[in-house]
Amino acid sequence: MIIGVPKEIKRDEYRVAMLPVGVEELTRAGHRVLLQQGAGLGSGIPDELYVEHGAILVENAAAIFAEAELVVKVKEPLPSEWPLLRRGQVVFTYFHFAADRQLTEAMLASGCTAVAYETLRDDHGRLPLLTPMSEVAGRMSIQEGAKYLERPQMGRGILLGGVPGVAPANITILGGGVVGANAAKVAAGFGANIGLLDINMDRLRYLDDVMPPNVDCLFSDRHTIREQLRRADLVIGAVLIPGAKTPCLIERDDLRHMQPGSVIIDVAIDQGGCVETSRPTTHSEPVFVVDGVLHYCVTNMPGAVGRTSTYALCNVTLPWVMRIAQQGLEAAARASRPLARAVNIMDGEVVNQAVAQTFDLPFVNRFHVD
Repeated sequence: MIIGVPKEIKRDEYRVAMLPVGVEELTRAGHRVLLQQGAGLGSGIPDELYVEHGAILVENAAAIFAEAELVVKVKEPLPSEWPLLRRGQVVFTYFHFAADRQLTEAMLASGCTAVAYETLRDDHGRLPLLTPMSEVAGRMSIQEGAKYLERPQMGRGILLGGVPGVAPANITILGGGVVGANAAKVAAGFGANIGLLDINMDRLRYLDDVMPPNVDCLFSDRHTIREQLRRADLVIGAVLIPGAKTPCLIERDDLRHMQPGSVIIDVAIDQGGCVETSRPTTHSEPVFVVDGVLHYCVTNMPGAVGRTSTYALCNVTLPWVMRIAQQGLEAAARASRPLARAVNIMDGEVVNQAVAQTFDLPFVNRFHVD
């Protein structure tokens, strides 16, 4: 199979979809790997290292899309890349369709097959290709929150851990999944007071067992959220429904309960965000203010730490890339329920139920998985 790795063009995106070791493993198995020049530079990986391990350097993305049967990316194809897609081509990347109807319609019109990292789910409900980036984003959310709470950044001027004689910050984390748990661990290390909210009591019991004493595990409902907002200096939105649009847990009217200069980090923005006033931002222009509350809604948070993120991502994606290359997507998806769940669009049809429901589109249960 011919596998193509284009350079990421989303603003402030420094990750690359394949490491040199991935190139070596694929070429040893008899496949060809086309890599766009400079694709790995944002992660500190020079072209020469890829060539040394078997990659064929290609000057531009158009040449990769024209020849590759399987395109492996990090972020969704942008509008300038849509015309390069073709029927029967497989694109394996983060899509987050539920947050972008235009992207969904473009992929349907192209006839390509869209395989989404974020919906590859095993039979235990785990999301192995989303987990490492959720770990990065969760830890980064506290790092960014600490920065934007500083007064020069328009924050309240609060140090997360406080100092002797001065109370630490109060942090509310909405969602006790991978993002929320990682955010809570880092925030606890700073010495902040944390409210970690979720609707799954089994998950809350587990988190209550493993979290330090300064993390309160609370059942999430409207009253608890409003109570938390009144005291929160920093709010982390860490809610996820795989493949579907994120529910709105904080409405605009709720912002009036928050202190001026408090900060919201909406990590859920890739799936639409869990705050009514959120809108996508970039690393170059990450924040905006609504009703005195600072919003940070960067859609590719892990892209800022490209080297760490690239290695963490490629460690988990390579086995699946290899499986698709060896068996072909159709056979691989029929043999693997997790991979079947990752196929969102195929031959101009939506084959992921959550995406179809989000946009009220026809759903085709092509692989007969839940």
